[in-house]
Amino acid sequence: MNVISLLTPKASVAWLYEDFTLRQGLEKLRHHGYTAIPVLARDGRYVGTVSEGDFLWNLLDQGDNSLRTQEKQYLKTILRPEFNPAVRIDVTMEELIEQSLHQSFIPVVDDRGAFVGIVTRQTIIRRLTVPRAAEVSE
Repeated sequence: MNVISLLTPKASVAWLYEDFTLRQGLEKLRHHGYTAIPVLARDGRYVGTVSEGDFLWNLLDQGDNSLRTQEKQYLKTILRPEFNPAVRIDVTMEELIEQSLHQSFIPVVDDRGAFVGIVTRQTIIRRLTVPRAAEVSE
């Protein structure tokens, strides 16, 4: 099985730029109803994932949840290193499955580190458990 066959391409994925403000990030997260969302540099490199908890902990640490404060702080300031790491497009299925045990979605990058899309845990499980049409007809 190839990771490409499991990939949800970048064009179909909601993501944020690292220079978006916290307010912009929260609005997009809420609009899409996600609990976490990939963050990219302007050149398309994957830089991390931001979660609802990252926003919450930042608000608690800042002690100020005003919109004015959220408009002055950038997403890159709340990203956690090594949270939701990406895999390369040539990852093995074993590595992908192992990573899916710890992440609900796995960001996928090309050999330059550019974000190309995500593979969701749900997609992996479906592919492994739902019989394919060719297997059913035999």
